[in-house]
Amino acid sequence: MAQRLPRAAAAVALNAFPGLDPPDVTAALAAALPDCLPFGPYHLLLPTTASDDDDAAPADPHGCLAWIDRHPARAVAYVSFGTVASPWPDELRELAAGLEAAGAPFLWSLREDSWPLLPAGFLDRAAASGTGLVVPWAPQVGVLRHASVGAFVTHAGWASVMEGVSSGVPMACRPFFGDQRMNARSVAHVWGFGTAFDGPMTHGAVAAAVGALLRGEEGARMRARAQELQTAVARAFQPGGRCRKNFDEFVHIVCRA
Repeated sequence: MAQRLPRAAAAVALNAFPGLDPPDVTAALAAALPDCLPFGPYHLLLPTTASDDDDAAPADPHGCLAWIDRHPARAVAYVSFGTVASPWPDELRELAAGLEAAGAPFLWSLREDSWPLLPAGFLDRAAASGTGLVVPWAPQVGVLRHASVGAFVTHAGWASVMEGVSSGVPMACRPFFGDQRMNARSVAHVWGFGTAFDGPMTHGAVAAAVGALLRGEEGARMRARAQELQTAVARAFQPGGRCRKNFDEFVHIVCRA
């Protein structure tokens, strides 16, 4: 990319924020791409308040936020692997068993065609106990920003990583393909605000990861790191912040080109 883009592009928009990567990585990128402008996470560029049009308000057709409201701060594990990747049936069952074994409330966004693959009685037990809610779709940004969410079990897609870190939520990553593997390694070993499963999820590994993120000392350290980066994101998006300046510069370059 660094070899091709300088000749073809007037500027490069980067869905990241200053301070995420180590200084040597940032310096190398700036040297290779002088007009590389980070101003992500991109979802923070959108308006944060709804207009008078009700259609502009964030949709929550399954009552996810109201359900989360009933739980204490940082008590809920949110589980979502996006809309493309999905664990194999055996792994789905292991994940479900691990969530039950963890003993923590969980919100799981899972395509409805995968529900029959879950263990017998899992959905009924979750509903009856009030400790779990499985929905076909959840308003992810709103969920991650909720004070009661303390862990994010994710495929480590880049958009999800950015939404999680900008909300200060530590992650347990189960990557499937593409950049997800590198993202998961970075979350666990470079940025330090999460952990990564070593291969397919088992019920024991899920229970341990969720328990550690919500209640363990290591999870507290990861949460502190996630909140440190959340603060860096917020600072970059304030008026006069680096991301705001980079976005304005990018718009100026595009309009001038």
